[in-house]
Amino acid sequence: MPEQDTPFGRATLALALLAIDPAGLGGMVLRARSGPVRDAVTALLPALPLPQVRLHPQVTDEALFGGLDLSATLAKGRIVQEQGLLARPAALVLTMAERCPQQLAARLAMALDRDAGHCLIALDEGAAEDERAPQVLAERLAFDIDLGDVAMGDITGFPPEPDEMASARTALSHVITGDDLAERIIGICAALGIDSLRAPLFALRAARAHAALLGHDSVDDDDLTAACALTLAHRATQVPEAPEPPAKEDTPPENDGDGEEQQSDDLTLPDELLLEAVRALLPPDLLARLAAKAARGGTGSGTGAARKGNRRGRPLPPRAGRLGNGARIDIVATLRAAAPWQVIRANGAPRGAGVLVRAGDIRLKRFEDKSDRLLIFAVDASGSAALARLAEAKGAVELLLAQAYARRDHVALIAFRGTAAEVLLPPTRSLVQTKRRLAALPGGGGTPLAAGLRAAHDLAALAKRRGLTPTLALLTDGRANIALDGLPDRPRAAEDALLLARLLRAAGMDGVVIDTGNRPEQALKRLAETMGALYLPLPRANAERLSAAVSAALG
Repeated sequence: MPEQDTPFGRATLALALLAIDPAGLGGMVLRARSGPVRDAVTALLPALPLPQVRLHPQVTDEALFGGLDLSATLAKGRIVQEQGLLARPAALVLTMAERCPQQLAARLAMALDRDAGHCLIALDEGAAEDERAPQVLAERLAFDIDLGDVAMGDITGFPPEPDEMASARTALSHVITGDDLAERIIGICAALGIDSLRAPLFALRAARAHAALLGHDSVDDDDLTAACALTLAHRATQVPEAPEPPAKEDTPPENDGDGEEQQSDDLTLPDELLLEAVRALLPPDLLARLAAKAARGGTGSGTGAARKGNRRGRPLPPRAGRLGNGARIDIVATLRAAAPWQVIRANGAPRGAGVLVRAGDIRLKRFEDKSDRLLIFAVDASGSAALARLAEAKGAVELLLAQAYARRDHVALIAFRGTAAEVLLPPTRSLVQTKRRLAALPGGGGTPLAAGLRAAHDLAALAKRRGLTPTLALLTDGRANIALDGLPDRPRAAEDALLLARLLRAAGMDGVVIDTGNRPEQALKRLAETMGALYLPLPRANAERLSAAVSAALG
């Protein structure tokens, strides 16, 4: 029996339970870099009672669901279909699951929901928090095992022998569950903040499989503890409160009967101890992960917007269309569409006419590409903020630009002071140019916040026309006192800023508003809400904190 107190032991135990009930448990997400540790786990996959089918993130619909066998159809003069990879139950091994596109994730989720006997092993090699297997797939898989910190010396414990798991599969249907088992599991899910209906079902199935593996006739507390730890810990959205110690009783309980203590026939582990077992497996940085995820939820993702074209990017399924405007024909897809009609069309065609293609058969190539993201810094360089914030803003821009090379981001800098705003740094990825422009950034004067927002809006519109996805990071203390016409008027300056904020929201631009004042400014919080942006009060923040805050908020 594999141990459960080590990550590798949990991985082997999860595989053993999957081998007993593969379709019921759905599968597992295995987070590990390609290497000997992951190979040690994948070498155990033949224990699953299903044939293995390896999938690539760019697998096509024809490969998944089957389609027209073009060569056989043309040779025989009748439609010949070929089977897809999902035609029969299989253990689907998805490599590079962190790169799985949403279209493929939806198709695999549909295959798992159809109860066709599949199970899925998602091999996730993502290192960053935002590089994860799609949630739509992880939700349908019972287990999530992280082997990122496991070394070769930590590999201990292996699953039972194949004949033991075969006996457990036979005994699974005879395992009995108590009447209150489902209620207890649901209570544990509620304490962990899990709102998924699949989670308690997975825990119940895992408990039955664990009981069958150990030869139990019914699910006991050890089975339930192991199942909850494997299926619920990675789904937790809150840390359960520690149970309060029971109050001491003044008088001992009376003992009825003939002097012997009454004991229940069914000794059950308290739910508090079950929660403690699950709490021990919660990630130590769970709250930090949830906070970062919530921050990114209000804004865009780390990548740019998806664009469809016909020249470059990830291939999409071809669609019927007409040639023109630079469209490229998909020869194979066009022949597939024309093949079923060749016998009918040949009746009225000259002898030796070859393959007859009509306009309705034309299929065009399509691609999806990710646009580059433009991070626009709008920095308050007024007298109230310049002395304290400009140095930090310069440092934050330089730090973020260093990350732009890996994330394909561009950076632009807008400074607003006096009565207007100025684009000091057009969109660029040049570190040398950025440092030169930042060194000459002036400060002092009034706070034309509306002018800074208008300059950001105009720059974002220009960036969109160039194919970039703009995101705004506004750094200000919020004390707007210059209206759009350049005249000093605090009430009108606030109204103009809100007007530009609504305009930015209508343009669909993501952003974050960083309050750099010594105290949080309610007017600035209202501005962020109007703009649909995240509000971050960061008094006394240095360049590193500003850079980290923007990176966490914007992904």
